[in-house]
Amino acid sequence: MRLPLTAIALTLATPATAQVPPGIDAAWLTPLPRPAIVTDRLPTREEAVRMAEYVSAAQIASMASKPIPVSTGGALDHMSSNWVSAAYYVGAARLARVSEDPRTLRFLTAVAEHYNYSVRGAKSGATMLNADDIAIGDLYAELYSRRRQEGTILPLRQRLDWQVPHLARSTETPALIWWWCDALFMAPPVLARMSAITRDPKYLAAADKEWRRTARLLWSPQHRLFFRDARFLDRKEANGQPIFWSRGNGWVVGGLARWLEAMPADYVGRAYYTDLFRTLMGRIGELQRADGLWPASLLAPDAYPEAETSGSAFFVYGMAWGINHGLLDRATYLPRVLKGWAALNRQVTPDGQLGAAQKTGDQPVHTRPEETGPYANGAYILAALEIADLNGPVQTLPQAEPGPDTPARIAATTPQPPAPATVVGAAEQARRAEEMAAVAKLSYEPATLGRAPEVAPMAPPPPAEQRRRAVARFAPDRLDDLLWENDLVAHRIYGPALEAKEPPSGSGIDAWAKRVRWPFMDRQLKFPNYHTDRGEGLDFYDVGRTRGAGGLGIWYQNKLWTSRNFSTYRIAQTGGDVARFSVDYRPWPVDVVRKVWETREFSLPLGTHFTQMRSTLQSDNTDPLIVGIGIGKVGAAGTRPTIIRDQAKGRMIFWGADDADHGRMGLAVLVDPKMVAGFAEDAENYLILLRVTPGQPFTYYTGSAWDRGGDVPDQAAWEAMVAKERPVF
Repeated sequence: MRLPLTAIALTLATPATAQVPPGIDAAWLTPLPRPAIVTDRLPTREEAVRMAEYVSAAQIASMASKPIPVSTGGALDHMSSNWVSAAYYVGAARLARVSEDPRTLRFLTAVAEHYNYSVRGAKSGATMLNADDIAIGDLYAELYSRRRQEGTILPLRQRLDWQVPHLARSTETPALIWWWCDALFMAPPVLARMSAITRDPKYLAAADKEWRRTARLLWSPQHRLFFRDARFLDRKEANGQPIFWSRGNGWVVGGLARWLEAMPADYVGRAYYTDLFRTLMGRIGELQRADGLWPASLLAPDAYPEAETSGSAFFVYGMAWGINHGLLDRATYLPRVLKGWAALNRQVTPDGQLGAAQKTGDQPVHTRPEETGPYANGAYILAALEIADLNGPVQTLPQAEPGPDTPARIAATTPQPPAPATVVGAAEQARRAEEMAAVAKLSYEPATLGRAPEVAPMAPPPPAEQRRRAVARFAPDRLDDLLWENDLVAHRIYGPALEAKEPPSGSGIDAWAKRVRWPFMDRQLKFPNYHTDRGEGLDFYDVGRTRGAGGLGIWYQNKLWTSRNFSTYRIAQTGGDVARFSVDYRPWPVDVVRKVWETREFSLPLGTHFTQMRSTLQSDNTDPLIVGIGIGKVGAAGTRPTIIRDQAKGRMIFWGADDADHGRMGLAVLVDPKMVAGFAEDAENYLILLRVTPGQPFTYYTGSAWDRGGDVPDQAAWEAMVAKERPVF
């Protein structure tokens, strides 16, 4: 019989003896009683979970009884932040979702707190990219999903943000980032979960690119297995067969399952991974030995005839997972799962850990029955949990992130640091309590501002608000921005408040990247950093001092003279089939020879990438003006966009340089060819020049597109779209 949560929490929070080190729960040091192990049938859900709890408690007892090493890189059986321990944390975190015993989640929280939610590898670029050091990120993602505490995931996200441009590189390189197959377990699921948590697809997209590079090198279609790394492509066992390491392929199996759990069901290319999973598992099924386990070297069973569990546990997990998620046939694979489960349990040691686990390494070696490893225990727990789920229906993919815990459960599963050693006696304890109360009362709480958390995903609007419509809105809550968008594009210009706060802001036009068909700018702006893609789009185009996506100025003496931010606005139509508004710009100088001011009308219907603009320029003299309508020279350092100028058709087409995090933007300006006076450029802008008479309105169009928005995938598609436009001047 299990104790209620509150009773267990109280037991764990109270040290049993004075010898328990500070910060260690007494119950962590005491393994659970050994349950009856069911091997002659499918265990019930309760029986399988009880075995997972038993092995997890044994691993916790082992870790909690040892001093924590200062350097964790080579730690093999201690609590650490390296991959050895992180593979156990993966399984333990899944167990903590279903177990009523809070010791596992308390221990995991203590681990994360000890390492301050950080990842190893800061000493060089290569180590910053090391997949092994990202494995602990699964724990941080889990705790964030359950706690919604921003600090639990911000260091991980910062590291992944640094990695994304390298993973998503467009130029192929001789060396791979994930050059060994183990990496496919360690890092890709963490990146996929970050996309699921933030609804920013860049992490998943970047990981997808490197995953495929790794597979191109290490996957053997002939043998339907993965080589460990490039060194083994030509190596042979004594029997002449290639060396395919059991645990190496186990890492891939476990990584694929977790990768697919977080990948959206409609992700382009998802079928590649589901097909690969089925193919790999089919081959693994063929190689199971009569005793239910798999040999350390998959094609050389006689070379390593003894039991080896670290690879076998992942194979049992993968088969059960595949059945549970409809990817593998139950009738075919369930007998193999049960046979493997029985074999694994024959290797559980008297102290509760999974024995016969090959030591850390990179290839098959001989294994002794007493050898254990946190990674093997983590794989066993994953297998036990999937076997528990075999008692239920097939589950859909992707798998949702765990929901937030109640405050009571968070409190019960979050160890608190002991009071300083100086807090002794009733008076000092009372003073300490008063101090802690003052800290809570006097500390600034960011939530009071009502701003969305930095890492929170964009929640879709209610169904009634997901309809297509064209909107325009003045946004004093965002420094007087004027926003407009339809079902395809989103733009903004800047108002008086920003002019006062951030000189030299100006009259350039901002273009937002958008992938949903409903308005999203208002909701995106509620986040402190709206330059992050949370699933619907973002603002990554940097207007700066440029004309952006079609702002204008007066071209005089080979220089562009521009206005500051708009001064007044009028919204004429919003929320329907078209958005219409107009703005005024205060007089600005053109050298010392004249002043110019402007009124501009904007019109954006549904179903187009182009905003119509009708500009009326006034001046303190009647001489003709040369107006330069510009597209900003924006892009990453050292990169060059594409610019196409067509005077006969009055068009200037821009295709931006690749932003590894966010993709490319396309921009275009369409003008009346009869007004074109030529082209020019300055340090910040490409310009198409028009001859304009003061006081006489003229019309032009500005358009934008994003290659990740769903309808303009590349430069050719953007040029074709611009070519089809039939503007009315």
